[in-house]
Amino acid sequence: MDGHFKKSNAECSNPQNIGNSGLKNSPFFIGNVKIPGRLVLGPMAGVTDTVFRSICKEMGCALLYTEMVSAKGIYYDSKNTHELLKVNETEHPIALQLFGSEPELMGDMAKKLQDEPFDIVDVNMGCPVPKIVGNGEGSYLMNSPELVKRIVDELVKKAGKPVTVKIRKGFENENAAEIAIAAEEAGASAVAVHGRLRSEYYSGHSDWGCIKRVKEAVKIPVIGSGDVTGPEECVRMFETTGCDAVMIARAARGNPWIFKSCKQYMETGKIPKKPSAEEVKQTVLRHAEEMVRSKGEFIAMQEIRKHVAWYFQGFPNSAKLRGSVSGIHTVDELCELLDRYNFVNN
Repeated sequence: MDGHFKKSNAECSNPQNIGNSGLKNSPFFIGNVKIPGRLVLGPMAGVTDTVFRSICKEMGCALLYTEMVSAKGIYYDSKNTHELLKVNETEHPIALQLFGSEPELMGDMAKKLQDEPFDIVDVNMGCPVPKIVGNGEGSYLMNSPELVKRIVDELVKKAGKPVTVKIRKGFENENAAEIAIAAEEAGASAVAVHGRLRSEYYSGHSDWGCIKRVKEAVKIPVIGSGDVTGPEECVRMFETTGCDAVMIARAARGNPWIFKSCKQYMETGKIPKKPSAEEVKQTVLRHAEEMVRSKGEFIAMQEIRKHVAWYFQGFPNSAKLRGSVSGIHTVDELCELLDRYNFVNN
């Protein structure tokens, strides 16, 4: 379980000024949408579906994002896109994250979804995946501030909801502040900044100084992203950058408790106990059962396998579990498998 928290059962003194202004996880606004706290779940393809988002929400996450949704996929009425657009009533506020590169098409698709239960429309300008970048989408958009302006302008005109952007430090060179200014001038209501260049993917360290420079360059809320793996890093990002909220993505995989931990540390200066093995087990089973209800057993049991590996990272016998979980096909089989490993008594 060491992979979940650096300090178990610890009580640490909380800095007096979180985010240099004593935020204490207080609400803030993105456009006219009230965000009830300062912790955000970052969108991750193949991870942040409605089931996982709902679990993170229960743990204290204040703002959720859908997985990336293709504007062209909406246009062509793709079946896979329909799945990505599923939202349940407990998830608000939630942002629909669109990706694409054609301003008019993106605006039209946002208008088409205007009555769907999304509170915010976000534009992905940070994805580094070659397939996305090769189509001139994702982080490739950071090469053209003028195109960024046109996309945001179309969405602001047609979406009927606040529009935000998620960017990186830059593509090959830093220009995050320039892109953030362009988005703000076009009407964007907030910007999320990941402190790595596209060329860095997820290697090295996130440059929090870049996030600070964006915060100093714009008046709209700035959400900081990158290398927040626990409550102390969360508070340190607020202090270092002055950002308005902190986005947690990869560190939440298998560890939705990170939001509970960060929230309590921000509000009380204390880090809660790490979840017991039994609590992790029951959460995994609930996660699997809800995925079955949402997607059907065949798809759900394929997708839950990676989550099981993440949930039990750091446990005794976790390597053996990763090897065994590929053979499960039902929730009952998953339950039997976890019982065999008897994590509670290890």
